[in-house]
Amino acid sequence: MGRPKAPLLSREQVVAAALELVDAEGDFSFPKLAKSLGVSQSSIYHHVSGRAELVEMLRGAAFRAGDDSPSPNAPWHEKLRDAIRLYRAGFAQHPRLAPLLASTTVENPHILGMYEGIAAALAEAGFRGPDIVSAIGLVDSFAIGAALDLSAPDVPWRPSRGSYPALEEALAQAAPPVQRAEAAFEFGLETLIAGLRARAQQIEQAGRITQKAEAGTNP
Repeated sequence: MGRPKAPLLSREQVVAAALELVDAEGDFSFPKLAKSLGVSQSSIYHHVSGRAELVEMLRGAAFRAGDDSPSPNAPWHEKLRDAIRLYRAGFAQHPRLAPLLASTTVENPHILGMYEGIAAALAEAGFRGPDIVSAIGLVDSFAIGAALDLSAPDVPWRPSRGSYPALEEALAQAAPPVQRAEAAFEFGLETLIAGLRARAQQIEQAGRITQKAEAGTNP
């Protein structure tokens, strides 16, 4: 019997099957992956070196659609806003992938490029060193939380009537269930950006005060 003209398995098929498992179960394993593909585990290892590499391939696949970059001429806060929107959009089709990616180190060059853009925007705003890392952590927490919210039930809270009056009143005036996650994301995004802009202004003002003080002490 001659050898097949084309490989029976490809990296793209492995990634697609792993994404299907994550969408269904929140994670994947190589035995389940092999079963879903109808191949042996050893066949999968011809295409990926192990779990770590496959997770990074899933990360790249999730964000493949978010290739649009913010305008380089936009203000830093607009660049950051656009980057966060792209970040969340990457999870939109696979929200159950968020916990898996959050627990692993980012090595994918495309995703590192996205973080580079976020770091550059924060540096442009006047943030430095540890504050940039802290701000990136804040962006991460918000974007991943917003992604998880995409898979939350339509009614995330159901208080007993009369037991939680403030919550009941708020829920009575909330957006329809289908719009709740989007409304929460937009509210949180604008709150986060406003907070970072206010902090950037404080940094700028502190810098001016320091410069004036140093100028006053110089002959």
